[in-house]
Amino acid sequence: QVQLVESGGGLVQPGGSLRLSCEASVKDISSYFMAWYRQAPGKEREFVAFITTADTTNYSDAVKGRFTISRDNAKNTVLLQMNSLKFEDTAVYYCRIYTRDGLTYWGQGTQVAVSS
Repeated sequence: QVQLVESGGGLVQPGGSLRLSCEASVKDISSYFMAWYRQAPGKEREFVAFITTADTTNYSDAVKGRFTISRDNAKNTVLLQMNSLKFEDTAVYYCRIYTRDGLTYWGQGTQVAVSS
């Protein structure tokens, strides 16, 4: 069983920035495929970004150019730097890990609210 703990959410004005963190209960986070998803009120959960074991990254069109996913291997943490936030970025953000045996786990989520 892998545990993921997200943090860093909060209330921010449009145009502002937040950095989300996801700490994983694994030995070496660099050897795992990791991703961020989000779910806005009344909508389905959607993909935001992923980072591979080779540190290749990919983003949804909605966040490309504004969000950056990265890893802090020393802290077993995946980060999501979110800049130029918009109202439509308001959502609960979830971290996801994919294990070598084909399983996947989710964190509990962290709320991001963009409001003036």
